[in-house]
Amino acid sequence: MSPDLVLYSVTDRVALITVNDPDRRNAVTDEMSAQLRAAVDRAEADSDVHAVVITGAGKAFCAGADLSALGVAAEAGLLRIYDGFMAIANCALPTIAAVNGAAVGAGLNLALAADVRIAGPHAMFDPRFQKLGIHPGGGATWMLQRGVGPQVARAALLFGMRFDADAALAHGLALSKADDPVAAALELAAGPAGAPRELVLATKASMRATYAPGSVDTDLHHAAMRIELGPQATSIESPAFQERLRAAQKR
Repeated sequence: MSPDLVLYSVTDRVALITVNDPDRRNAVTDEMSAQLRAAVDRAEADSDVHAVVITGAGKAFCAGADLSALGVAAEAGLLRIYDGFMAIANCALPTIAAVNGAAVGAGLNLALAADVRIAGPHAMFDPRFQKLGIHPGGGATWMLQRGVGPQVARAALLFGMRFDADAALAHGLALSKADDPVAAALELAAGPAGAPRELVLATKASMRATYAPGSVDTDLHHAAMRIELGPQATSIESPAFQERLRAAQKR
């Protein structure tokens, strides 16, 4: 039986989804990604759920993709790793990321995929793709530019800029900072929880369609993910990344 790499509970019409591998800083594997997709599908299928909060167990939010999994991933493998945070990105319900700790690489993607981010005092938003020797993936270039604008996104992806809770708040990457980000997220989620579900779904659908008139934001994200997929797969096969992977595995 597979371990519960993703926990799921519902209180007051809000689903709390927790990536749950704290000993590995909630690093994303194929199995975790699949369980995350299943949790999002479960929330969407439940008429008594009006909003979703995503967080991480332990000290980290999500430390990114498991490097061993990345080391053998071709395009199909990358798509499996992406699938969990793409489920959050495509979720028809309002989503809030309660970022309790480090959100690195694919973990940053998971946070960016949510509609709103609330940063805990130990939150750290860290792209780290360039430092690891891999091309950004999963639509990271598009999500960051949408979240913080082109200049700050380029500072992050081209120059390695990271964001602690205060910097995330200053640049609009986080909506707010809270000592208990999960509690703050659940409090914010009380808004849609108390509204008619059909209205909540329709409002989010309209916002997706009016962000860039003539297209839907999920389509733009999917297109960005596809643009990044080939370069990321190529970079994973590069000597630079393989050297970094071997060094990480020796630690």
